[in-house]
Amino acid sequence: MQLAKLMLAVSCAFALFDATATQANFLIVLNSGDASVSIVDPAARKEVRRLDVGKEPHHLMRTPDGKSLIVANAASNDLHYLDPVSGEVQRRVRNIPDPYQLGYSPDSRWMVVAGNRLNRVDVYAAGSELKLLKSLSLPKTPSHVAFSADSQFAFVTLQDSDELAAIRLSDQTLMWKLATGSMPAGVWTTPDDKYLLIGMTGADHVLVVDWRNQRVVKRLVTGRGAHNFRPLGDGRHVFVSNRVDNTISLVDMQTLEKSYDIKVPGGPDCMELSADRRTLWVTQRWTKQVGVIDVEARKLVTSIPVGRSPHGLFIADSAPWK
Repeated sequence: MQLAKLMLAVSCAFALFDATATQANFLIVLNSGDASVSIVDPAARKEVRRLDVGKEPHHLMRTPDGKSLIVANAASNDLHYLDPVSGEVQRRVRNIPDPYQLGYSPDSRWMVVAGNRLNRVDVYAAGSELKLLKSLSLPKTPSHVAFSADSQFAFVTLQDSDELAAIRLSDQTLMWKLATGSMPAGVWTTPDDKYLLIGMTGADHVLVVDWRNQRVVKRLVTGRGAHNFRPLGDGRHVFVSNRVDNTISLVDMQTLEKSYDIKVPGGPDCMELSADRRTLWVTQRWTKQVGVIDVEARKLVTSIPVGRSPHGLFIADSAPWK
């Protein structure tokens, strides 16, 4: 009897351990140079396992229902759907041409895919199954995607033709292009929906665009290689990674001024933020690491080894994306 009770207790302990492990809030990192995903324990600050996915996973996006995390594999032309908490593979969707960057419109009706290699932007009707509505030829090198608050427009940076494109989603029509300057990459809509912020990777600034009037209103200097964005989650501030100067800047989206810089070596790229807004993670593209930043101290405290050319990253329990 005592032995049976002991074995039952051990069995319950293992079941509890398994349930806890399953519910652990892992940091998911895309290794674009390794065709893999690193699963990182953010508390222990170490990679705990690695999953194979398609070739060149660059960016990722949570589905509107929150049940899946889509990993876009640009070179193998497919999507992996992962559990957003554990990182386990749920399914694979093939024949999605060159999904370099992707995004859902705020109303969840549309999914837009930027085909960096193929110079095309594809608009899909979003749902349990994706339905391609239209492919638009948009040379050269579609890069990042953002949306107007009312989901009427998608904005796409064209990295090698130095332009910003606006697509009307209702009929998938290219409405206009705007010259930006050298190598526009990340694009972000301010909370008031008035401006677009564009990371100018070939320059040293964030371009501020009044998109309704198709007019550049400011060049906000942040650092060389200004590239991508992650909001602080307070409805006012956004982080900008500057890949060449190896810094991350905090920008006030109301005053359109830079607040401060944080030094991060290794080509800082994509960022993710803890729910309490105390920890900022950033992929260090050139050093195969993910940086861990103390936001209050404005300091890189450590770096976690991952795979080659880490790019997009995600954690389920994160600060709001606004």
